[in-house]
This record gives sequence, C-alpha cells and structure tokens, in this order.
Amino acid sequence: MISMLENTGNTRRQLLQTTALAAGAVALARNVSAQANTEPAWPRLYPGFKNERVKTTGAEINVVTGGEGPPLLLMHGAPQSLCTWHLVAPEIAKHYRMIMIDLRGYGDSSKPADQPNYASQSKTPMALDGVEVMKHFGYDQFAVVGHDRGGRVGRRMALNHPNNVTKLTVIDIVPAHYLYTHVDIRFVQAYFHWFNYIRRSPAPENELKTQYEAQAKNATGELNKEYMRVMLLPGSIHAMCEDYRASASIDLEQDLKDEAAGKKIQCPVHVLWAATGSMGMLYDVLGIWKKEGVKITGKGLPGGHSLQESTPKETTEEILNFLKG
Repeated sequence: MISMLENTGNTRRQLLQTTALAAGAVALARNVSAQANTEPAWPRLYPGFKNERVKTTGAEINVVTGGEGPPLLLMHGAPQSLCTWHLVAPEIAKHYRMIMIDLRGYGDSSKPADQPNYASQSKTPMALDGVEVMKHFGYDQFAVVGHDRGGRVGRRMALNHPNNVTKLTVIDIVPAHYLYTHVDIRFVQAYFHWFNYIRRSPAPENELKTQYEAQAKNATGELNKEYMRVMLLPGSIHAMCEDYRASASIDLEQDLKDEAAGKKIQCPVHVLWAATGSMGMLYDVLGIWKKEGVKITGKGLPGGHSLQESTPKETTEEILNFLKG
C-alpha cells in the first residue's frame, strides 16, 4: 500500500511538473510573440538595407539606407514611419541611394521635449534634422521626396536650405498655410483631425491612445502592425499632436511671413496627389502649388492618400521621371 501511495504521489508530481512546464512553454511562447510584435518591421521590409541612428542639433533620428546612386532623402507622413516606402524602394534603390528617416517625434526617432509655442515639433527644426542627416552621410546637395507631413517638412527645407535641396517631390498635400487661411465646411469635414489634434494636451492624446490601442488589437498585415507599434511608443502620440499644433501656430506664422515677403521655392517641385481623394476633389492642387515656387509640375494619380502604398508603380515612375528629367 505504501508503495502504491508513493507511486501515486510520484505520478501526481510528474503530472504537475508536466502541466507546469506546458503552461510555462505557452507563457514563454506568448511572451516571445509579444516581443516579436514590438520589434521594428524595417529589417524585414528592407532586406539588405542598413540602419543607423544620427544625432542632430535637437534630436536623434532613426535612418534606413540602401541603394546606389545620387542621394535621395525620403520623409514619411503621419501617423506613419519610414516603412511607408517599402513598396517603391526596390525600384528607386536601383537608381538612387535612398536615405529614409523617421521624422523627429515619429517612428523610432527621439521624442524631443516640449518647447514654448510647440517649437520642438516645428517644421524648421524638422527640416534641419534632414539636412544634418544628409550631411552626416556626406551629402550637401540632394533630392527630397516627402509624403503628407514629410512633404511639409520638405517644403520648409527647400525654403530654408535652398542650396541643399536640388529637387522636391511632395505627395498629396497643399501648403498648410493655404488650408488654414481658406477654411470652409468641406475642409473641416474632410480633415477634422487637423482641428481635433490641436486642442490642448492631454485630451486628444488620451483619445488617440484609446483609439490606437483598439486598432493595434485588430491590426492585420505587417505594415499596419508596424504603424500601431510606433504610434504606441512613449511620447509618439503627443509628438504628433505637437506637430499639428506647430502647424497652426509657429509654422503658420513663418509661412505667412514668407508669403508676405514673396519668398518662393527655387528648386523644381513635382506634386503628386490622389485625383479622387480629398485633396484632388476639394482643391486645385497644382494651381495652389504654382504660387509656391518658380518651377512647379504635377499630376493626379489613382489611389488613396498614401500613393506610395496604394499606387506604388505609378508613383515610382513619376518620382523617377522627375528626378531624371
């Protein structure tokens, strides 16, 4: 009887140990999966490309580089990251050295401390970040492609650093100062977030955090998961809101001063927009941009706001043809 009890006890101990090990394995698997979901997607999206962090005057910028040829700086929009270019990168990298950055406050770049009048997320220091990144890689002159917020940074870069920017492509935007000085109900309805995000902190930040957390749980596809990952990094949501607040204050003041002084972009500018999207439907995109520079060309394309993702073939062709022209 004693032997049977001992055997039974041993069996139970073995069963408990096995169950504990199994539970531990499941927990470990879940933990590994969770950790995998927090890792950047760029190593998989840009095989063979290199990553580097570059310190600028006011930030530390996450950079991915690849390809060979003349230098090309690419800047993403909100709430995206440098991963937005992965569908156009294979072809562009055949002709240009692509230097893709996460704008300050976005992606895996640093989140600068707040400054008065939202100056830390102003387009002026953002533009300087880009110039300093390019200088780090040995380039004083280079072409620029910017989507959405990145296009606004590119515009400010071309105005503030005309000797550095040789050509500029902007994707699906018109200058912010035009939008803020031509507000109507169509603009408010199509771009309500422009007004929502500039409310005082932390109201919009808290709302966006709840929204992004819900979206992250249901996100499918590596790119969408990546965008949720970077937007839920500490400081990202606040930095994006500060970016919008800067656009409506310090950036707007600078834009209006430049406009009053007759300051224009001197390098060639090529404008691309979604022909059936909000910009294309609401505004004379090319006509508005022609007032911004001395040599403006452009074309509406099929697809959505992020043309580099929705219409990559046509977008790539337009970028390459403009840069080679």
